[in-house]
Amino acid sequence: MQKKISKYRCYRFRVAIYRKGGLLLLDENILLKKALESFPNFVIIDNTGKIIYMNENYAQFLGINQKDALGAHVKDIIPNTQMMRILKNGTPEIGSIMNFYDYNLKKDVTIVCNRFPLKDEDSVIGAMAMTTMSDLSEFENLKEEFEKIKDENEKIKNELVQYKENWYPLSKVIGNSSAMKKLKKAIEEYAQSNFPILITGETGVGKEIFANAIQQLSNRAINNYVKINCASIPKELIESELFGYDEGAFSGAKKGGKMGLFELANNGTILLDEIGEMPLILQSKLLRVLQEKSMKRVGGLNSIELNIRVICCTNSDLKKMLEEGKFREDLYYRINMVELNIPPLRDHKEDIPALCEYFIKKINEEEFTKIEKVSPEVLKLFYNYSWKGNVRELEHTIERAAFICKKGIIEISHCNFFVEKLEKEKNSDKAKHDSKLLKGITDTSEKNAIVDAIEKSDGNKTKAALLLGINRSLLYSKMKKYGLK
Repeated sequence: MQKKISKYRCYRFRVAIYRKGGLLLLDENILLKKALESFPNFVIIDNTGKIIYMNENYAQFLGINQKDALGAHVKDIIPNTQMMRILKNGTPEIGSIMNFYDYNLKKDVTIVCNRFPLKDEDSVIGAMAMTTMSDLSEFENLKEEFEKIKDENEKIKNELVQYKENWYPLSKVIGNSSAMKKLKKAIEEYAQSNFPILITGETGVGKEIFANAIQQLSNRAINNYVKINCASIPKELIESELFGYDEGAFSGAKKGGKMGLFELANNGTILLDEIGEMPLILQSKLLRVLQEKSMKRVGGLNSIELNIRVICCTNSDLKKMLEEGKFREDLYYRINMVELNIPPLRDHKEDIPALCEYFIKKINEEEFTKIEKVSPEVLKLFYNYSWKGNVRELEHTIERAAFICKKGIIEISHCNFFVEKLEKEKNSDKAKHDSKLLKGITDTSEKNAIVDAIEKSDGNKTKAALLLGINRSLLYSKMKKYGLK
């Protein structure tokens, strides 16, 4: 009759322990026994230090018979064991290093050992130990794998950083001048709002790049982004293109009608480029759409609710157009809640080196050239040019020079076409300056002639005009021009 002696709790298993003739039975639980035998090395001791179980792998490792270990004190079987310490302090030890002679491999090995106390409520009633790997060489292999993974992670991390730099919308707004920093700050401040934004600036300053940055930083970034060039759509078609039309709205209308660009941009952003080119009649309709946040298709009766963020770009002087009656004042103030004025390149030439570096990188990727940089001498030429075509003109200049250079450093010899352009500009500026000087001389002579004629005619304007060979109204105009009373 087998006598039940105690119960031990090991992790989530409750193991019934039996002893008969020095042998340990696991309550005839074959599955549990197979599990314990599957460990590389596994041993259980009671609270006196006697071994009550050691798996076959551990016995072979130590060069003993499994049955001989049962009932023996753990110190007698494993002289350098630390399991007695576990019994004393009741604290697990993870990742301990132990040196053994492996009777299977016939050599000294270093193994990693984990030890755990076995408790019944608050009392330590035993301990168990197991190895997670049979030889430290396995640990070294694992370490190598970790290093490989670490290297891969570092590579991926660098790629993500580069991707972020390339993706981050403001990364394409090149320049660290005070003007560019101010613009970047404004974009970051207002991008998350739903304010309509008016972007102004000369041709070639990159207004669309700023508009794209606003869109990508906004809370509408994943929604539709529709771009419209108001100058490129024929005036007779622009209304139907913007607002769509219903079936039968006009001759040639598609069956079922057509969705307009505003409807397509719903819940997203619409970019109206060259807004100054929009006809006056459409300006009033656009104003109504922005005010009412709804629209009707051409020929349609039903209103369509709109939730759209509007960005407008123009190189026109809208204030002058207001004075001339070519742009609606109420629409101007509706789209101009926030205005970003992009300065011309001539006003922030300190950004030219950064722009050159950006364009060279772009050209190398697209055209497979191997340009390193622009020489200081070429940069000096760039600083002396007015860049009426702004950033776009600089990009085209770099492209042309890179095509000639192919690789290495862009020197003056690769920029002869630009040197000629610079000389023409200097000559043109000189001619304008000389013309202004001549006009000044002419104006002085004309003023003196008028004064002389008035003096000769004793202040009689009619006689003075006859002496000068002009009519009286023109004389008054000239006198006003020169401040003569």
